[in-house]
Amino acid sequence: MQAFSTLLQTALGDFEIAGSDLGVSRVHWLKKDAVRPEVANLPDDHPVAQAQQQLTEYFEGNRQTFDFKIDWGGAPEFHRRVWEELLKIPYGATRTYSDIARAIGNDKAVRAVGMANRQNPIAIAVPCHRVIGKAGELRGYFYGLDAKMELLKLESPHRYAEQISLNLDF
Repeated sequence: MQAFSTLLQTALGDFEIAGSDLGVSRVHWLKKDAVRPEVANLPDDHPVAQAQQQLTEYFEGNRQTFDFKIDWGGAPEFHRRVWEELLKIPYGATRTYSDIARAIGNDKAVRAVGMANRQNPIAIAVPCHRVIGKAGELRGYFYGLDAKMELLKLESPHRYAEQISLNLDF
């Protein structure tokens, strides 16, 4: 199965979208000095092309859900369960790490949920940025808390304008 990757440029930075006919396996925020992939010329119905289009619409404020195919590859079952639960968090809403642990049937797995979030290969579409601390504080986001705040503000600008005044755990 041939793998493809393409570049998505947004106001928040550049993303690499990678996958195959099986689905998207990675949406990765690129660091400023990272090598940029070439924009792939894929048919519109290819999962990577669909992800690029849908993520463009998301960043333009015109999309709240994603329906491109995802390929989890050989990800551990626990991670998949966490990521599937993340997909259930509505646009503009948040859940705590404890909420996710409870939803997957293991109240004590809060730290493991955090680690699964950190391993999430499909940023934005699998919305680990919507997971916050128990007291409402922003916690751990592999692209930084500023990026997490920007994504939350994009999805719910009125709600997260207020969040700025909270004591953020940097």
